[in-house]
Amino acid sequence: MSDTDEQIGKLRLELRRGIVVLAVLSQMDTARYGYSLIQQLAAQGLDIEEGTLYPLLRRLEGQGLLESEWEVGETRPRKYYRISPFGRDVLVALRAEWLETVEVMRAILQGGDHG
Repeated sequence: MSDTDEQIGKLRLELRRGIVVLAVLSQMDTARYGYSLIQQLAAQGLDIEEGTLYPLLRRLEGQGLLESEWEVGETRPRKYYRISPFGRDVLVALRAEWLETVEVMRAILQGGDHG
């Protein structure tokens, strides 16, 4: 791997960290367990590894953005997460911020002076 590829990989990870929270919150109107959420996001073009998602779900629950409950009726217990009322308020604000940022960046990248 070249130095350029390595640097791009690191910067790509930084960009993804912020959008993963927004992506997860946006999918949580319906109660989901981790693996189903991974599949849902992958079907929409965003691949998230289990090692990234599960700690994120626990962190978002700890912050009050998600609520959870255990479903024990299937072959093995599953923890289902759903967005909380507080999480919904945060999602509305983050979505607006994201859409504004996308417009600003589009203008900068398409019309800006590149040197």
